[in-house]
Amino acid sequence: MGKLKTMQTKISVLIVDDEEIALKALTRILSTEGYDVVSAGKGEKAIKLIHSRWFDIILTDLLIDTISGLDVLEAAKKRYPETEVILLTGYGSVDSAIEATKRGAFHYLQKPVKPDELRNIVKRAVEKIQLTVKIQDLEAGNQNEFSSILGNSHKITDIKKLIWRIKDSDSNILITGESGTGKELVARAIHESSPKAQGKFLPFNCASFTDDLLANELFGHEKEAFTGATKSMSGLFESADKGTVFLDEVGDMSSAMQVKLLRVIQEREVIRVGGITPIPIDIRIIAATNKDLKKLCSKEYFRQDLYFRLNVISIHMPNLSERREDIPLLASHFLKLYSAKIGKNISGFSDEALGLLTSYEYPGNIRELENIVEHAVSMTNKQIINIENLPKDLVDYDLFTFHGQDEAFRTLAELEKEYIRWVLDYVGNKKNEAAKILGINRVSLYRKLKRFEFED
Repeated sequence: MGKLKTMQTKISVLIVDDEEIALKALTRILSTEGYDVVSAGKGEKAIKLIHSRWFDIILTDLLIDTISGLDVLEAAKKRYPETEVILLTGYGSVDSAIEATKRGAFHYLQKPVKPDELRNIVKRAVEKIQLTVKIQDLEAGNQNEFSSILGNSHKITDIKKLIWRIKDSDSNILITGESGTGKELVARAIHESSPKAQGKFLPFNCASFTDDLLANELFGHEKEAFTGATKSMSGLFESADKGTVFLDEVGDMSSAMQVKLLRVIQEREVIRVGGITPIPIDIRIIAATNKDLKKLCSKEYFRQDLYFRLNVISIHMPNLSERREDIPLLASHFLKLYSAKIGKNISGFSDEALGLLTSYEYPGNIRELENIVEHAVSMTNKQIINIENLPKDLVDYDLFTFHGQDEAFRTLAELEKEYIRWVLDYVGNKKNEAAKILGINRVSLYRKLKRFEFED
């Protein structure tokens, strides 16, 4: 078994072809792209190289000499299952290449190989390798700080850097962002890296209670403070002493409760319902909202002085559609989670399924992605999540989101034409793959292309 390299290490590529001109051309193209390229003109040499060192990617002709590309594939996968193998094949050997993909090859290319097509398929293999590296790092606990916050996009990286900068601070924090963007996850990461990490982290949703219940939950009550209060009870603020209270949906607090919360922050003490004795507390408050508190302040729906007390440090959580590069990692995380939970052995997503997941808008953000993956895991009995395993409304929605949403209404024929064009662009104009995604045969696709006067 090999160990995948870190993200900073140069990707190593072995090219195997007994045609010297082709071998030199392929080597030149990939070397120019910055890969660490090793070439072999014979299958026997390739096998020896595979046994002597690790390669991230192997690009091999299907028909070499006495040792075929399938032999190279088998040797590579036996020694290093994580290595991605790409087959090169002539027109007469396409069936063999397709069979090779079923045996573990990443993809195949028809000869003569077009440089742009080669770069694209190798790039896709690299992306798969990088995703695997991230998942392995996560499993091994070797990720950088705050590994519970999944993502390597610029926006998420900036948030992780900010959390690191404030890790020794005890200031109140306001986290903004739409529902489902991971505000509580970030709040927990802040708590766990803070001076109050040894104390409790107590989350509370302010939108779930009436004022009376909210006061009782946050401040506690004295015995006989109201009917049924047979004994005294500590509130959330008392229970979180020396720790952190996470107030979610703080923008939904009534004016009366805002006043009480402001007093707690200013005085660092609480008075139980029905009591008169102040109880000192040492807590940090992290508040979160999906509303524009500045706007609410201007309309006097939210106290400005409370806003300033809560917003000492602010963090804005981006929508999932603003960090699309994180979707494959998040989807793989949820895939592993629900595969284990349901007891299925599912290894990944098809290119079509992952492409749809990456292009979707996610009005429900990360929470919606998690629900989609849970649905897909429940709906398949195969090792790969395919597009048909995704929720039907997701696939249907995609038909209407590949063009601008402020356009005038279109006819069904116009939508069909645009969707076919979009699918063809997505698969690189490969008619067989496009027909498969569209759910029609190749002949029907050609009829539609002729009808809509597509340029080939």
